[in-house]
Amino acid sequence: MGERPVAPAAPALVLETDGDATVMNARRVYRIGRDPSSDIVLADDRTSWHHAVLRAVGGHWTLEDQDSTNGTFADGRRVGLSVVGAGTVLRFGHPADGPKAVLRANPPHESHAARERTPRDDAAAPAAPADPAAAAAAAATPVRAEPHREPAAPAPPRPSSAAVSSPARTGAFRRPTSVRPLPVHTVRIGRAPDNDLVLDDLTVSRRHAELRAEPDGTYRIHDLGSHNGTFLNGRPVTDARVTPDDLVGIGHRAYGLIGGSLVEFTDTGEISLDVQELAVTVDHGHKTLLDGVSFPVGEKSLLAVVGPSGAGKSTLLNALTGLRPADRGSVLYDGRDLYQDYPELRRRIGLVPQDDILHLQLTVRRALGYAAELRFPEDTAPAERRARVDEVIAELGLTERAGQPIHSLSGGQRKRVSVALELLTKPSLLFLDEPTSGLDPGMDRSVMHMLRGLADDGRTVIVVTHSVLSLDVCDRLLVLAPGGRVAYYGPPGDALGFFGYAQWPEAFEAFENDRDRDWAGRYRLSPLHHRYVEEAGVRAGPRGAGAPAPTPGPAPAPAPAPAGALPQQAAPPPPPKAQSWGSQLRTLVRRYAAALSSDRTFLVIMVALPFIMGAMARALSGGKLNAESALNVLLILCVGGVLTGAANAVRELVKERTIYRRERAVGLSRSAYLMSKVVVLGTITVVQAVVLTLVALIGVPLGAPGGKGVLMPPLLELTLAVALLAFTAMMLGLFVSALVRKEEVTMPLLVLLAIVQVVFCGALLNVRGTPVLEQLAWLVPSRWAFAAMGATIDIGAIVPGSRTADPLMDHTVGAWLFDMGMLVALCVVLGLVVAWLLRRHEPVVMRR
Repeated sequence: MGERPVAPAAPALVLETDGDATVMNARRVYRIGRDPSSDIVLADDRTSWHHAVLRAVGGHWTLEDQDSTNGTFADGRRVGLSVVGAGTVLRFGHPADGPKAVLRANPPHESHAARERTPRDDAAAPAAPADPAAAAAAAATPVRAEPHREPAAPAPPRPSSAAVSSPARTGAFRRPTSVRPLPVHTVRIGRAPDNDLVLDDLTVSRRHAELRAEPDGTYRIHDLGSHNGTFLNGRPVTDARVTPDDLVGIGHRAYGLIGGSLVEFTDTGEISLDVQELAVTVDHGHKTLLDGVSFPVGEKSLLAVVGPSGAGKSTLLNALTGLRPADRGSVLYDGRDLYQDYPELRRRIGLVPQDDILHLQLTVRRALGYAAELRFPEDTAPAERRARVDEVIAELGLTERAGQPIHSLSGGQRKRVSVALELLTKPSLLFLDEPTSGLDPGMDRSVMHMLRGLADDGRTVIVVTHSVLSLDVCDRLLVLAPGGRVAYYGPPGDALGFFGYAQWPEAFEAFENDRDRDWAGRYRLSPLHHRYVEEAGVRAGPRGAGAPAPTPGPAPAPAPAPAGALPQQAAPPPPPKAQSWGSQLRTLVRRYAAALSSDRTFLVIMVALPFIMGAMARALSGGKLNAESALNVLLILCVGGVLTGAANAVRELVKERTIYRRERAVGLSRSAYLMSKVVVLGTITVVQAVVLTLVALIGVPLGAPGGKGVLMPPLLELTLAVALLAFTAMMLGLFVSALVRKEEVTMPLLVLLAIVQVVFCGALLNVRGTPVLEQLAWLVPSRWAFAAMGATIDIGAIVPGSRTADPLMDHTVGAWLFDMGMLVALCVVLGLVVAWLLRRHEPVVMRR
C-alpha cells in the first residue's frame, strides 16, 4: 500500500506589533481587532471591533478581512482574503498610518522532538535551544498526554522542583503571549504606564517588580514592595536569582528566560483542571472521605458535582480549591501543581460558599466596592476600582439593582452578587457550593444558566449541588458515591442510563440503600471511564473532554503528573496581603460601621438600652447614694455595662464566619479583622456606658468622702469603671461569638453571662473568703468593676458589713488602680483567646 501524502505545514512566522512579537502557531486562529478578547488587540479607533483574522491554510498563511469599516491592507493594498508570508507589512484601518504589523520568518527549531516528549522524559532533557523564538515556540509546543492508569503503589512525594512549573518542561502554557529580548540592565514591571513592561491587571501594583541583569550575565527578580507579591515557581520572593528553568509569576502573567528571550505567558481564563487520585482521611486514617478521585475538566467547561449526603462533595471542594489539600494525589491547574504553587494560583481561584459572603445591609455597589478595596492593591485608584465594580455588575445583570440593599434582593439575585464579588479579580477557575439551595425551580435554572454563560465567557466552572433540575446545561457530571469514590464522570445525559434508573431520586435511594455495592469499581471498568477519564486530556475542548476537537483548536495537554504528592510535607508560605495592615483596618472599620449604621434594629437597641438601664439605676437611687440604695445602684450599673457590651458583640463573629473564612483565604489579616471589631464595637460600647452612667448619676450626691474620688472626681471615676467594664464585656461577647458554632445559641448565653455577673460581682453574695467562689470571681469582669466603683465612693463606709469589708473596695489609689488593671488584663487575655479561636475557623491552608 502506498504511503499517504502529508499536507505541507505552514511556515513558522513571528508577528511583530508595536514592539511585541507573537510566535504564530499553525494550529491556531489569530483574531485581530479592538475587542479586548482578541488575540491581537488594536487600540486605534479606526480599527473595527472584529477587524481581521490570520490563519494557516494548507501550506501557507492567509489574512482575511472581517468586513471592517476602514479596511485591512497588506503591503499597501486593501485585501479581503489574501495569502501572506514573511516580509508582509500589514496595516489596519488606514494604508499609510494605521496600526502596523510585520510578519517575519521564525528560524527553524526542533519542535518535533519536543512534541514527542512527555514531561517525564523532559526531566532529563537538555537545556532550551539558544534561539529566542525557537525556544519560545518549544515552550508552547504541545506535549502528548499519556493515558491515566491506576498506579500499582502510591508514588513517592513530588520533589519541590522548579521543573514542576517550568513551561519549557511541562508544556503548561499553550503559547507565549509575547517574546522580548532579555534586558541589558533592568526591566521594571507594573501597572503604571511608565514601566518598561506595562501590565493591564488590577492585581498588579503600579510599581510591582524589576528583572535585573547582573554583571555576571545572570538575572534576578526583585519585588518592589508589591501588595499581591512576586512569585518564583509559585512561591513568594522579594529578591531571587532566575534561571532558564524558573517561572516568574506576576498577577495573571508568568515569565520565563527561555533561549535568551523574556517569554510572557498570560492566563486568559481558558484553563483546564486535572484531578489525580485525590484521597482524604480523618481520625488518623481510619475514616476515608475521598478515595482515589480522578477526573479531567476541560477549559470553558461547566462541571456539576452531585451525590448523596456524606459522599464527600464538600471535602472534594476544599481539596480542589486548596483550602484543605488532599492527603494524597494532586490537582493540576493547567499543568501546574495547585498545592505547590498555591500562594500564586490562589488569586486565580474564585469560591462562592453556600452562605452569603457579603454584608446584607449594604447596597450591591457599596459591598462590592469594599471588597475591591480589600482585594486590589493599595495603590489602585478609586476610579479603577469603581470601573471594575461597574463592569462585574453589568456582567452579572445587576445594573438596575446596584443601589439596593442586598437583603432586599431575591435569592437568585443575591447569589449573583456573591458571584460578582469573586469575579472582581477575574478568576480563571470558579467554584460554587450549593448555589441553588433554597431557590425555586425557576431561580434554580436561572442561576445554572448564569453559570453556563460564565463558562462560555472563558472560565472553568465547578458547581457542587443537590439539585438535578438543570444538569443538562453542564458539560460534565461527576457523581460521588458514599465513601468519596467516583460512581460516574461524563456527559449528564448518559448518567441515569449508566445507573439503570429513570429518575434521579431512584438513583440516590440506591446509593443509600445499597452501600455495599461497588459503584466506583463498576464505573472504572466501563467504557465511559476509559473514554472520559483515561483518554481525556487535560486540555479538552470547550464542551468538555471527549468533545470533537475544533479546527484549529487548543493544544493537547501535558502528561499527567504523578499522583501521590503529599502537600502537607511542604506547606506553602502565608500568601501576601493585597493591602497593608493599616489599610485593611481602615477599610474594615469603614465597612463594618456602614453595615451597623444600616441595621435599624441594632441602632434602636443600641440607643435605647443605656437610657433604660440608666433610668432604672436613677430610680433605685432615690435621689442619692446611701446605705439603702448604694449597692443596688452599683449592681444595676454593673448589669447595664455588661449587657450593653456583651449584647453588642455576642453575634458579630459567628454571623460573619463565612465571610471571614473567604476573605481570610484571599489574604485578609486576622488581627486587622479582629481589631476592626474592637474599634467599632468598642467605640459604641464606651459611648453607651458613658450615657448609662450619666443618666443614672448626674446630679445625684454620691456620698464619696469629702466629695472626692481616689484620683479624680467621683462621677468621672465611676464613668471610667462602667466604660471599662462594658468594654471588657464586649470582649467577653466576642469570645462567646468566636467559640460557638451557631448564631442561635448566643442569646441564651448572653442571659447566662448577665446572671453570672450578678452572682459574682459582690453586691448580693460575700465572695471574699469563700473557697472556689472567690477564685471564680477573679474571671468575672463585674467583680472588678463593682470593687472599683466601691473604692471610689468608699462603699465600706456607706454600707458597713461583711460584703463591703473587702480590701479591693478600700478608698485608696492602690485598690482602685488594681481593680481597673484587672479589667485591662482581662481585656488583653480575652483578645488573645479570640484571635486563637478565629484561627480555628480559618481554611486549613492558612493555619500552616
